[in-house]
Amino acid sequence: MSNFSNVSRRRFVKLAAASSGAVLLKGCLGNPPDTTATTAATVGSAALPAANVGTGETPEVTTIKLGFIPIVESAPLVIAKEKGFFDRYGMTGVEVSKQANWASARDNVVIGSAGGGIDGGQWQMPMPHLITEGIITNGNKVPMYVLAQLNTQGNGIAISGMNRQKGMGLKINDPEYVKGFERNQGRKFKAAHTFPNVNQDFWIRYWFASSGVDPDSDIDLLAVPPAETVQGMRTGTMDAFSTGDPWPYRIVADDIGFMSILTHQMWKFHPEEYLALRADWVDQNPKATKALLKAVMEAQQWCDDPANRQELVQICSGRNYFNVPSEVLTAPYEGKYALGDGKPEVNDFKAGPLYWKDDIGSVSYPYKSHDLWFLTETMRWNFHNGAIQDFDMARNLIDRVNREDLWLEAAKEAGFAAADIPTSTSRGIETFFDGVTFDPENPEAYLASLKIKRA
Repeated sequence: MSNFSNVSRRRFVKLAAASSGAVLLKGCLGNPPDTTATTAATVGSAALPAANVGTGETPEVTTIKLGFIPIVESAPLVIAKEKGFFDRYGMTGVEVSKQANWASARDNVVIGSAGGGIDGGQWQMPMPHLITEGIITNGNKVPMYVLAQLNTQGNGIAISGMNRQKGMGLKINDPEYVKGFERNQGRKFKAAHTFPNVNQDFWIRYWFASSGVDPDSDIDLLAVPPAETVQGMRTGTMDAFSTGDPWPYRIVADDIGFMSILTHQMWKFHPEEYLALRADWVDQNPKATKALLKAVMEAQQWCDDPANRQELVQICSGRNYFNVPSEVLTAPYEGKYALGDGKPEVNDFKAGPLYWKDDIGSVSYPYKSHDLWFLTETMRWNFHNGAIQDFDMARNLIDRVNREDLWLEAAKEAGFAAADIPTSTSRGIETFFDGVTFDPENPEAYLASLKIKRA
């Protein structure tokens, strides 16, 4: 049985076929050049032509307000703004607005830019689906569209210094140390993430459960702001943190703790955060939406060029964006991670954040199979009192929220290489570090195979 509706599949096949004639790889350019010029910029060793912006499509509007959180996942939005890619496609009035936290971003997208909020931006998954259904907005349904994945990797699970030499790595060697923490320390082992029931919550839950630790009963798992969490790790009141760059570098460099695992080690080239907009904005401005997509996709290519990483660090570390010392971004963007606690250092460019392509294929493309994994985990943990009730409901919601068709149209119009345009809405079977597999054609089997779950 197919995961997604026949209508969605027909639309996908039609657009993918139309895209197959695109043979140019987009340019990772600096400041926008004259569109008749060529460029010597490269991704890896491949020389890139200038962008094909002559599609004859003028955006309905030139302004939009996009929210971002100051972590590496937001880099494509920052770069598209600072390097002129938005301007390149006629979106000359894009505002990239720093959000205080995920709750603020959620609240701001509900009121929209007309009410002083935002039209969309960067999201953990499956926030767009939950906002669409009113599940995390007090029943206020604000339909959203997922348009692109922003990045893969760039996350990990940090452990406080008081838990050194306890065998906490890819697997927890002594689960009873964690389970018996309250008996020995007078409190439960305490772990944190930045927002409940989304990416970083999923990563740390999966890690604990894979070693037989129930994140709902054996530990205290809380949503806590990063700065407060790190201070708790420093003082010995917080034991673990599911977090993204640049925090892993700071935690190890400041000797607050160590990294038990990088998400790259947990699930290579996993889906991370996404670009999603209010559906009403997209429906009213389809040409402007595709212009935004083209700009973000070019920015993703620019970000993945190793020759651009130093400039990427300088831009993102700036006061208007991440507001951190540049050195805390340099190592992650080189794929260099000092894990601490006697673990060997990671030195692999592909272990750090990637934005356009990885060893499997497209990073930017919003695979529906990945949406399904996030909603399967939502069912696994019975989040939101079982609001996502079954796989039919999950697939229907994905078909309404995921706009892979717009990604394909934008890629075709921009002239991306055919090899960079996926030919399936599914990335296929995914394999995790503990040997568990997720087959999007049979998510029921994945859910049944998990020993610790609420479903």
